Order: sequence, then C-alpha cells, then structure tokens
Amino acid sequence: MPSWLNLRRLEGRIVALFLGLLLLVQLVSFGVIRASITHNADTSLAAELQTGERLLRRLLDQRASKLRDTAELLAKDYGFRSAVGLSLAEAGTVETIKDALANQGERIGAAVVAYFDGELHLVAATRDGAEPFGGVLKALVASSEGSALSVQDGHAYQVVAVQVRTPAPVGWVLMGFSLDREVLDDLKALSDLDGVVLLQPPKRGWTPLVGTLDGQANAALQTSLGADSPGDGVLQLAGERLRTHFVPLLRGEPRLGVVLLRSLDAALAPYRELQLVLLGLTVVGVLVFASLSVLLARGISGPITALSGSARRLEGGDYDTPVPATSRVEEVNELAVALESMREGIRRRDALVNNLAYVDPLTLLPNRARFAEFLQHHLDHSDTPGAVLMLDLDRFKHVNDVLGHDVGDRLLQAVAERLRALCAPAHSVLARLSGDEFVILLARTDARAASEAALAILKDFEQPLQLDDETIDLGAGIGIALFPEHGRDVNVLLGRAELAMYAAKTRQCGSLIYHAQLDVGSQESLSLLSELRRAVENDELRLFLQPKIDLQQGRVIGAEALVRWQHPQRGLVPPMQFIPFAEQTGFIRILSAWMLEGAARFSQQAREAGLALRLSVNLSTRDLMDQELPAKIEAMLAPLQVAADSLCLEITESAIMDDPERALSTLEHLHAMGLKLSIDDFGTGYSSLAYLKRLPVDELKIDKSFVMAMERDLDDARIVRSTIELAHNLGLSVVAEGLETLKAWALLAKLGCDEGQGYFVSKPMPQEQFIAWAQAWQPPDISAVTAESLMAKLD
Repeated sequence: MPSWLNLRRLEGRIVALFLGLLLLVQLVSFGVIRASITHNADTSLAAELQTGERLLRRLLDQRASKLRDTAELLAKDYGFRSAVGLSLAEAGTVETIKDALANQGERIGAAVVAYFDGELHLVAATRDGAEPFGGVLKALVASSEGSALSVQDGHAYQVVAVQVRTPAPVGWVLMGFSLDREVLDDLKALSDLDGVVLLQPPKRGWTPLVGTLDGQANAALQTSLGADSPGDGVLQLAGERLRTHFVPLLRGEPRLGVVLLRSLDAALAPYRELQLVLLGLTVVGVLVFASLSVLLARGISGPITALSGSARRLEGGDYDTPVPATSRVEEVNELAVALESMREGIRRRDALVNNLAYVDPLTLLPNRARFAEFLQHHLDHSDTPGAVLMLDLDRFKHVNDVLGHDVGDRLLQAVAERLRALCAPAHSVLARLSGDEFVILLARTDARAASEAALAILKDFEQPLQLDDETIDLGAGIGIALFPEHGRDVNVLLGRAELAMYAAKTRQCGSLIYHAQLDVGSQESLSLLSELRRAVENDELRLFLQPKIDLQQGRVIGAEALVRWQHPQRGLVPPMQFIPFAEQTGFIRILSAWMLEGAARFSQQAREAGLALRLSVNLSTRDLMDQELPAKIEAMLAPLQVAADSLCLEITESAIMDDPERALSTLEHLHAMGLKLSIDDFGTGYSSLAYLKRLPVDELKIDKSFVMAMERDLDDARIVRSTIELAHNLGLSVVAEGLETLKAWALLAKLGCDEGQGYFVSKPMPQEQFIAWAQAWQPPDISAVTAESLMAKLD
C-alpha cells in the first residue's frame, strides 16, 4: 500500500486532510447550488401555478360568458318565446318547450337545459332529475350573477341562467355545461400546467373527476388524497415530483376545486447538465489537489521519516550518528536541531549514567553490576579455573559510629588503594560490592593460589591504617568460591563466596574456602526461621527459669526468664540457633511479647504459692526502639493484675548505644510504669558513664566472663569489685552472672554483690519445676570458705 494511502502515516493523514477538506467544500458547494436551484425552480413553479390559477378562472369566466350568450339567444328566440307564451294548461305546451330546449341544448352541447316559470318552478328540462338545479337558479337570481358552478349527482356543472321576456318576464332558461377536460386542456395548452378537478362529497374524501394526468399519475393522486383539502407542495406521483397548487371552486358542501400541477423534475432538467459540469470540475479538482497534496505531504513526511529513523537509532543506543537537518520546512528543521541537541545531551548523560551505574563513586572501583558483567563474560568465554574472593572488614560499623562517616569513607578509600596495589600484579578484577564489602576475581587460579592471595591480603591488613591522628587496626573475613568447582553462575558464586566469608568471620579464621556444609547450615537456619513463625501458634515454645539468689541471705528472690523451643521433629532447639535470626527479621518482638506474658503469668502463680519473685526478661534492640512498647506491656499486665515491679527488663549496653536518645525515652516510660530495669552483660559493650548515669535503671549485671575468671585472674577480680562499687555509688543493685563455685559465692558476698545466678545454684529449668525447687532450696554454708588471700591481693 502506498504511504500516502496509509492513514496511520503522516503522509496519508495530510493527503486525507486536504482531500477531505476539498471534498467537504465541494460537497457543501454542490449541496448549496443544488438547494438554490431547487428553491429557485420551486419558487418559479409556485409563481407559474399562481398564474395558472388566474388563467383558469379567466377561462371559466370566458366560458361562462359564452354560455350566457348562447342562453340569451335561446331566450330571445321567437319560436321559443311563443311556446313559453302559451298556456301551460294547453295540451302539448310542455312538450313543445322541452323540444325547443333539447334542440338548443344539443346544438350548443349543454348537459342540461331547463325552463323555470316566474316562480322559479321547473316547467320542463332536457333530462330527468333537474329539480335540484332550482336551488342553483335561486342563488343566481339572488346574486345577480350570470353563472355559477354546481355539483349534481357527483358531476360538476357550470350553470348560466337568462330571464325570458314576452315582453314581460315570464320565466328563466337555465343551461348547465359539464366541467370537463376542455377547460383543463385549454389551460395546459396555454400554460403547460396539468389540472385535475377534485370533488369532496359530504363526509368523504376528495375524488378526481376529470384531469389531464395520465392513468398512473391519476391513480397515484387518488391514493394520496384524503379528507383534508389538498395544499400547495410537492407530490411524488408515478416516480415524478410535481409542484401542486389547489384552486378552490366551491367552498360549501359538496366541495369542488382544481389542483394544478407542474413537473418539478422537468423544471430542474435544464440545470442537470450544469450540475454534471460542476461534478466533472470537482473530480478534476480532486485529482489535481490530490497530486499536490501527495507532493506536499512527501515534502513534510520525508524529513520527519528521516528524523524517525534517527530517533530509532537513539532508542537502539546509537548516540554517535548525527541527526541530519536538511528539510526546507522551518518547523521540521527546528525539530531536527532539537533532536540533535537531545542526542548530544543523551550521549553525555549516558556516559555519566554508565559511570554511575558501573563505578562506585567513593572508591572509583567497579560496582556489583560491573563485576557481575566481568565475571559473566569470563565464565562465558573461558574454560580456565578461577576464584572469587569476597572480603568484609571487621569493626567497620564501630569506626563509623565512633569516628564518623567521613572517617569511614576515607577508610574505605584507603582499603581500596591497598587492595588495588595487591591485585595489580595478578591482573585480577577488584570491585566494591556495598558498604565494607569488596570482591576480587582471580583468573587462572586454583584453591591453593586463591588461599595464598587471601593470606597476602590479611597479612597486609596487619599493618594499621593511619588517618590523620587516628590509628585504625584493619581486619577482615575472606570467603573464597572456586569456579567451575563451586558453580558457573554469577549469583551462585557470589552467594557461596558470601557464605564462606561470614563463616570465616564467625570462626575468626581469616579466610575460608566454600564447602557444601556451609550451605546446609544456611538452609537449616532458613528452615528454622520459617518454622519459628508457626511455633508460637502451635505452642511449641517453653519458658525456662534460672534462679537468682540473695548472696547475703542465701534465699531465692527471683529468676531470669529464658525461652526454649520444643520442636516436634528436631527436639529441644538451642536459643543460639533461632534467636539471632529472630532479631535480624524483627520476629524477636513476637518472642519478647510471648516471654513477657509468660513471665507475668508465672509471677502470678508464684505469688499464689507464697513466693515473692521478680522475674527478669531480656529485651532486644528492636524492642527498645519500639516507642509503643510501654503501652503494649501495660495492656498485657492489666488483665493479669500483676504488679509492674514484679518484672525486671534486662537490656544490653549495645542495645542502648545504637540510639541512646530513643532508648532513653523508652526506658523512662518503662521506669515510670514501675518496671525494674537492668543493664545486662555490663562491661562488654561501649557504653559511656555519662549515659549510664542518665539511664533510669535499677541494677547492673556483671558479665559472666569476669565472674568466672576472677578466682584466678586478679584483673577480672578488680573489674568485678570496681563495678560493684560503681553501681552502689550510683544507687544500683548488682547481679553477678556465671556463679559456678562456692568460692566465687563467698568472694562476691565479701565484695558486697547483691545477687548471683549460675550453674552452682541451678541450671535453667522448666517453669513447671521452679516452684517446687524454690520451696526446697537450702543455701550452702559459706562460712568455711575463705577468700581472705584474694581480698588481700585486691587491697
């Protein structure tokens, strides 16, 4: 299909628009001319019909005058006057008059001739049933008119009446002539108008009596007539349009009239040739205009098509081929210039975007996407073995938190420079994945060479990094994935290198090559996490309690609440296998809520058994950051009617230091509710004493790493003593974790420690066993244990 016929293309639309406008103008002009011709013809015919009406009435008047002259001749005829002068009583007088009337009527073609006496009574007539003409005669005598139209027995007559004198008036001669085609033929001969005499008897429709129309047209006219008077207008008779005009002759009943007709089609026939000429000119104009439109459309659409090709090249990523500006149409040329400017802008921005998309802006190393392309290209085009080394810095978050993000960024830049120098000789690819993670692609490398490369990196990291006045120790965990041994897919290799990296950091072994057992452990953890979501609903969690002892009096004063998971298939799952993942996913909040409710219920049971216990529950960082935590705890305790001070919430230093201000706000709300607060694992975090004095806490828990070693490590013993004295000076009670021996009990009691918990007292036990155990508890005798030697060393 030619493009100028395709309406989806600009060229076709331009041609269609121009041709459409031309055709519309021509059609409107043709319609206006046609309507004007029709209107003029109709107006002309209406005038002709009006003239025809006047001509018809003139013909009727002339005929009536002629008929009246004939009637006067009869009335003046001597023989006729002699006959009517005889006495009507004489025999043969009426017959004589009738014969005279008949002779005269036949001579002039009258339909009826009648003689009426002076009293207007019928004396004789040439036909039977002439009595109704007496009414017409009376009307003529009364009106002094010489002629009239009358309808008798369904026939129309033109009637004249003349008075008979002998010499005195003795009667009237009435002559009636049928209204036949003679008058209509004369009318048609003079005006080329057809006429039809119409009669409407009382309460009936109009009926044609006589006319000049042919049979089909006359039948069609009879079909179209109704009870209403025919009006002026256009009738379609036998396939021909006729302009009509109705001339009423009798207005009474019955009604009589003549409808005059003139062919509208015949009147329009002279104009048809003119219309055909106009149509021919229109066709020629359309063809010429179409040719010009096609040329114009191609002149516009050609450059636009070329610009469209340039746009498609831009779409395909070709930003180097210039956009030509060759059109003679100024607007199209401006569009080409604009496209060329856009191409230049896109080319510059594409280069910038590619740089942003594939280059890490901080270290100027390739990013994850770019490294994945390098690795995929190597895997697709080379069968040589190689290795992917993934590296994650140690303590980078701590550097950011303590020294600020600016120092952290400079640290990453310095590490990138060191790694770049190490990788340069090996012709490897170095990239930064995210945060403090880097990855290295080593081609033509086996497991031994990859391990040596990782060892070289770790050895280089042994040299501290100097940034301004800060000396920063470097450390990292490196995971190694080999290809094709560990896979030939980019995501698989990166995932397995990451698994090995985190395993190396967990085991603190520096570097580790991926092996299948790492994946099994990861899948098992994911499976446990999925099943943990259903553990609460299925009542698989168990509450365990580890007793807390008053070290001075030896009585049970509380317990720490711990959670265990009684898995239906795996058995009792250790907390370290599911608690870390719950903290990462946020599920820890559901576990904490379950723990708080369970501890509150057990506290109520213990009180009913006569034991006044304070149960401690651990809160995670996510719990502490929840601003709605106080309201949730209050809503949980209210229906149980458990005193708030029967619960102690344990928080770690690291949880507080993640967001000190937000943690402080939550702790103040909890403290205001009456809940006891405890700093757990004190001494292992990075908390500031400035924050410690601001915290609304009630006790400190010394980490078990100090307590368990204080019998043999004098430094740990000094830390324990200093912590106890610090807490007491701040008005806080002290709890020692890791109470494993009687001697440790005695030493802690000497140092003034308030409470202790550990395996020496009891391992964690199910809550169902705790009340019975507490009621049976007997404190050990520590009087025989001496700690004087260690105390002396502390002094």
